[in-house]
Amino acid sequence: MNRAAAVRDYGIVLAAVALVVVLALSTDTFLTATNLVNLLDQTVVVGLLTCGITVCVICGAFDLSASAVLAVSAVVAVLVTERAGAPAGFAAAVAAGALLGMVNGLVVVLTRVHSFIATLALSIVHRGLALAITGGAIVYPGPDRLAAFQSLSWPTVLGGITAASLLLIAVAVVTSVMLSRTTFGRRCYAVGGNPRAAWLSGVGVGGTRVAVFAISGVCAALAGLVLAARGGSAQADMGTLLELTAIAATVIGGTSILGGQGAIWRGMVGVLILTLIGNGFNLLGWNSTYKPIVEGLLILAAVSLDYGLRNRRDPLR
Repeated sequence: MNRAAAVRDYGIVLAAVALVVVLALSTDTFLTATNLVNLLDQTVVVGLLTCGITVCVICGAFDLSASAVLAVSAVVAVLVTERAGAPAGFAAAVAAGALLGMVNGLVVVLTRVHSFIATLALSIVHRGLALAITGGAIVYPGPDRLAAFQSLSWPTVLGGITAASLLLIAVAVVTSVMLSRTTFGRRCYAVGGNPRAAWLSGVGVGGTRVAVFAISGVCAALAGLVLAARGGSAQADMGTLLELTAIAATVIGGTSILGGQGAIWRGMVGVLILTLIGNGFNLLGWNSTYKPIVEGLLILAAVSLDYGLRNRRDPLR
């Protein structure tokens, strides 16, 4: 492994380890079981979005509609749960997320509008859809369905770790294996790195892009289920702008915004760093007003590092 790759791969891990050490030495409560379980639980929603967005970014696409898909899926989950039970509601939410993701991909592929602009416009459409379905109201499952609907927020026998945390771990493992061990994963990297070369090599560029948006939609739907389960309700404006946090985690983790390079574990490290920063501000009693400044500087540093490493290999870029 060359030096640039080592910096990209392990520099972010060292940063996360340094944050853990600093917080452990600065406060007596950081390493308590309660705080660590809460820390893991806080990563779930953004972590699920990051899994899907990382797949998109590796394939050279952006999904700015993820939080809107989250909202629509959560609303669908509540409405179907009220009529057919929690399992049907969960399945309907995932199906809705996959469908909206496929719509996003088809619009990007067929119109050839840059995914950044297309999904930004579609996010407004999806929010409008959620608003139309709910009539602007907060929707709840009935009292007899509520307990089953909130099962994703329950602690498990594993030291109080919630079912939602286990869901994030499972999704991260599945998407990581998909990218690193399957033909589809290799196609994602090829399309993100050089779509024309991938097309000349026989890769279905359009189909691959539609598929990655569908995956992002499923991940957004799962994040919506977790949010709705925690609150026992859903509404059209839930999760607003969370996709920006997920993109930030993806970039901070070392996945290239130019496509063709990245990994799920990097995105998870990015999520961890953002969560550690928020947790540190709370434990140390710092003014949270300054937290966005720190996060913004981290994003700028990560993007600058990515461009710097690429320019060393290609000075004409």
